[in-house]
Amino acid sequence: MTSRHAAAQRAADSDTPEPAPPAPPAPDAVDAPETSDAPDGGPRVWRGLVGMLSANAASLSANRVLSIALPWFVLTTTGSVGKTGLVAFCQIVPYVVAQALAGPIIDRVGPKRISIAGDLASTVATAAAPLLYMSGNLSFGLLLGLLAVVGAADGPANGAKGLFVPAATRAARVPLERGTGLSTAVERTATTIGPAIAGVVVASFGSLYALWITACLFGVSALIVSTTLSDPVPEPHETPVDEVEGYFSRLRQGAVFLRDAKLLRSIVCMLAVTNLLDQAFMSVLLPVWAKETGNGAGAIGLVVSVFAATSIVAALVAAGVAERLPRRAVFLIGLTLGGVPRFVAMATGAPLWLVLAVLAVGGLGSGFVNPIVGAVTYELIPTPLLGRVKTLAQAVTWAGIPFGGLLGAGLVTAVGTSGALWIVGGLYLVAIGVPAMNREWTGMRKRTTPAAGPARTGGEHGDASAPGETPAPAKEAVGEVA
Repeated sequence: MTSRHAAAQRAADSDTPEPAPPAPPAPDAVDAPETSDAPDGGPRVWRGLVGMLSANAASLSANRVLSIALPWFVLTTTGSVGKTGLVAFCQIVPYVVAQALAGPIIDRVGPKRISIAGDLASTVATAAAPLLYMSGNLSFGLLLGLLAVVGAADGPANGAKGLFVPAATRAARVPLERGTGLSTAVERTATTIGPAIAGVVVASFGSLYALWITACLFGVSALIVSTTLSDPVPEPHETPVDEVEGYFSRLRQGAVFLRDAKLLRSIVCMLAVTNLLDQAFMSVLLPVWAKETGNGAGAIGLVVSVFAATSIVAALVAAGVAERLPRRAVFLIGLTLGGVPRFVAMATGAPLWLVLAVLAVGGLGSGFVNPIVGAVTYELIPTPLLGRVKTLAQAVTWAGIPFGGLLGAGLVTAVGTSGALWIVGGLYLVAIGVPAMNREWTGMRKRTTPAAGPARTGGEHGDASAPGETPAPAKEAVGEVA
């Protein structure tokens, strides 16, 4: 039996996409017509799509509130800058590692259970911190342990939520790009609004209240997933994948698929480099530029806010029109606009208003990137392998982020701020341009699949929701993540 892994590989290596295997004949029809990702007819079921977006909004907002409230809580209670910096590290490392290793378990157990369990574990661990502090039993070591639990639970839970996108999108009878576009808009909105909410709550009531809000948001996410979503199942037109037994065999199967799917591998490697460069920009180059130009800390907030606001608008537009656009051209143009011009504007000493204008245009381009990456990712990965391949892909794209600050600091020390901006901008352009010239990028063309009757998901709740493929997660502020 030929697996879809082989079909995806042949499609990526050829100038024309591999057609999907024909669907079994319907009872009263000999040939099933080909349709787009949004076939006509059949009931529209919005519950899954609304539930998926709402659960993502709750969990991502919880994560963003925590990223502001927790460092402030540590700084105000310990007075130590070193301890404040350590808390983020103790959360993000377990997040990335656990998500990378959770793929085989997600595929085996199902994303619904993993998502609920992860959100509930995050709820308990987050709520325990203020409870222990109020009782006088919260040591710094215990706080780091609780943060490690939150990171290790939140990583697989967020990875699992991404697997609901294609099923919920197909049930709503809309193109896959619409589901990924709306997911991107939700992520960018949470990234923009979450820290603002945390700032207001911390300033008005204190960081403990922000931690309570974080715990409640994680709990709300678990509740939404449990009542609106069910595990996706393979589409009728998908060729079965040869399943293997054992955790490590499944993990290796996902790694082999990611290695052999040339287009997917190329996209992941490109985003791994751009994420590294984005982190160098956000953590070092942007603050140093703001200080040296005299624009101050307010300029940092303006840059991030302008970029995030326009990227939200673009993601919403992409949700409506991305399925009609040429994927390869839009992806490459959007990623280039979102990455390169800002470095040029800052390196040449452009005034703040021009830098903000450049960032606004960059946000518009960036907002189209993740909807397209998501749609392509879901089409390339067969449903039974989604968990293990997607989580590995995201881990690879995040692998360089912890080193971005070191890169930025080293370049500023060696060649100065302007020189560092030119170098990072040039590397950004190379990271996009070189992989994009490879032949496999013709595989970004939109694939068509045979029409199938309305599929049912919703599990015990009886909701209809068509199964399907699933995209790569988005990234905050400036830049993208596969």
